[in-house]
Amino acid sequence: MGPRGRGGWGFGPWAFGFGGCEPQAGPGFRWRFYDRGDLKFVILRLLREKPMHGYEVMRALEEGSGGWYRASPGSVYPTLQMLEEGGYVTSEQVDGKKVYTITDAGRKLLEDRGESRFEETPGMKQVFEIRQSLKKLASAVIDGARGSDEQTMKRIGEILDKARKEVYSVLAES
Repeated sequence: MGPRGRGGWGFGPWAFGFGGCEPQAGPGFRWRFYDRGDLKFVILRLLREKPMHGYEVMRALEEGSGGWYRASPGSVYPTLQMLEEGGYVTSEQVDGKKVYTITDAGRKLLEDRGESRFEETPGMKQVFEIRQSLKKLASAVIDGARGSDEQTMKRIGEILDKARKEVYSVLAES
C-alpha cells in the first residue's frame, strides 16, 4: 500500500488517485503511482480534455503530479499503441507528430470505469508543501555537511533520526 492506502494520491485536474506511491521490489528504489493497467485510464482522461501527442501526454502527467511522477516513453508510447489497437484512441500525423484523440469507445471505457476513481484526493496542497519543505531540509543538510566537523555531523544525524521517528509516530496515530 502507498502512504495514503489503496486510494493512493490524486493530482490536479486529472486526479490520478490510483495505487499510491509504493516502493517496488528489485534493484534500486522507485515509486509507483498506478496499479497495473491504470495508466491507460489516466491517459484517456487527459485525451478527453484535448488531443495530444506522446510527449504532451508525458509532460501533462508530470505537470499534473507537481513533478512527483515523470512518465517514461517506455510506459506512455506502448500504452498509447495498446489504446489505439483497442479502438479507444485514434491517431493522425500533425506537423510530423502522431496526435492521439479519444474515441467514443474510449469515453465509454472511462464511463464504465467510474469517475470516482479519478476524484481529487483532499490534502494535495499539503503534500506539495511537504515536498518543498523536504527540498529545503535536504539543502540545509547538504550545506551543513560541507566542511562540518564530526560533532556537527553527528548532531545533524540525530536531528534527522528524531524527525523520522516523529513522522512515523504521527502516521501511526492516523
